[in-house]
Amino acid sequence: MPRPIQARISHAALAHNLSVARRHAGEAFVWAVIKANAYGHGIGRGVAAFAAADGLAMLDLNEAVRCREAGWVKPILLLEGIFEAADLDVVERYGLSMTVHCAQQIDLLAARRLLRPVDVYLKMNSGMNRLGFKAEDYRAAWTRLRALPQVGAITLMTHFADADVAGGTDSARALFARTTQGLPGPRALANSAALLGVPEAIGDAVRPGIMLYGSSPFADRTAASLDLQPGMHLFSEIIGVQDLQPGDTVGYGSTFRAEAPMRIGIVACGYADGYPRHCGTGTPIAVAGQRTRTIGRVSMDMLAVDLTALPQTGIGSPVELWGTQVSIDEVAKAAGTIGYELMCAVAPRVPMVSVD
Repeated sequence: MPRPIQARISHAALAHNLSVARRHAGEAFVWAVIKANAYGHGIGRGVAAFAAADGLAMLDLNEAVRCREAGWVKPILLLEGIFEAADLDVVERYGLSMTVHCAQQIDLLAARRLLRPVDVYLKMNSGMNRLGFKAEDYRAAWTRLRALPQVGAITLMTHFADADVAGGTDSARALFARTTQGLPGPRALANSAALLGVPEAIGDAVRPGIMLYGSSPFADRTAASLDLQPGMHLFSEIIGVQDLQPGDTVGYGSTFRAEAPMRIGIVACGYADGYPRHCGTGTPIAVAGQRTRTIGRVSMDMLAVDLTALPQTGIGSPVELWGTQVSIDEVAKAAGTIGYELMCAVAPRVPMVSVD
């Protein structure tokens, strides 16, 4: 039989989370962000689950093509735009929209004859300092784009570095408003954190990402409190049981030592499956529907859990590593990271199936 580990993707949960985004967005255009293989959930599943979105947004041209081949006919936005002139062939063939964040991308557009104009999201660097035109260069970039017959509609866009903290968007929004004052076109501002926490930053188009998959963009607010449901559930089973005496140690490095008699279970899941090695003793986990804790160091293929208070469990007992009983954000916090990373890190060797 196959190794008893499986990631189950709930289409119903993903669709529900999109409805939450829609509720917060009001009349704004909703781009469902499915970059990075739909945050590890699978592009095909994202296309199906987010059918009610107004458009899909991603980075990779190949993923955009897969969306079209899967039957998606509504808009698709390339969040990093194009990387070379040949990319415009794909943009034109598949009717894609593109972000423009630097002068070189305008050069590529200007040098190419297109059969139909491309809709553009012109990105401003409002403080993130990753991609985008500086405020002093933004209007000139808009003017240059507007003069090109290759360009259709222009949407004004920025991205917030600190939307997850109180007041974190204030300076960026003020700079964006000053810079774009008088420029025509819709405004695209809000990511998940801004959509959920900064109503005044919603604008005309929103780009929810992590919230669609059931993880919270905030350190101090749970996904459940935001009415979000986990899209991914990682399950395995107990494949071994050990009885410990005081002084016995567990795992590589003997990082855990029993202080009293204990019973532990060995789970078929390790860091080669995408479970964080940084999760130490005490990381929440659920066995047979009951929350307990991990014990010792995570190995490549296995980890240990405390079964002392769960005498009814044993070999074959189901384990939820994250999902409904233990949120992915709890596991991420124990690992010193965020839920985004865990979703994207599930290894190819873990079978992934769709439910409901």
